[in-house]
Amino acid sequence: MAEVEEHGEVRDERLDAEREARRRLALAQIRQWPDPALRMRANEVETFDDDLQRLVLRMTSLMEDANGVGLAANQVGVLRRVVVLRGGDEDEHLVAVNPRIVGSSEELETDDEGCLSLQGVLVPVERHLSLTLEAKDPQGSPLRLELTGLDARVAQHEVDHLDGVLIVDRTTPEARREAMATLRPQPILG
Repeated sequence: MAEVEEHGEVRDERLDAEREARRRLALAQIRQWPDPALRMRANEVETFDDDLQRLVLRMTSLMEDANGVGLAANQVGVLRRVVVLRGGDEDEHLVAVNPRIVGSSEELETDDEGCLSLQGVLVPVERHLSLTLEAKDPQGSPLRLELTGLDARVAQHEVDHLDGVLIVDRTTPEARREAMATLRPQPILG
């Protein structure tokens, strides 16, 4: 099996040609920096209906195809407070509607994070090692989750997205400068 590394929303692993094609197609449907939707605060979900169920299915499919470990609704251009997270089991997914971090550890850890909306960027970000997340599931039932390690990191990353905050806002000034240089359009010289 290929070695897999996970950074924020992104899983780094070698993909066969078909999976790589699906990844590229999914990334084309995910908003990329500097899309204004990425800087907007998402609205609370008030109605738990078929539209929400379709959004969750679309987001889950895009996250899987993009080889991600998390995705927030504003990354697909929908300003609703919905995130999908890949659980420890490959086939397990967590959907959190109107998520709120209600408690977090004092212990912090800095690790590299990537983002499906910031292709090619990997920056150090300090996050809480564990947290308590309260939300609702797609049917409107309450959820309370105790998350640690990578799951806690991804949850913080996705909740940041819902507030219009990106990893370049949470990194060092030097790493931010390098990231912005990577994201800046390059002139085509012919």
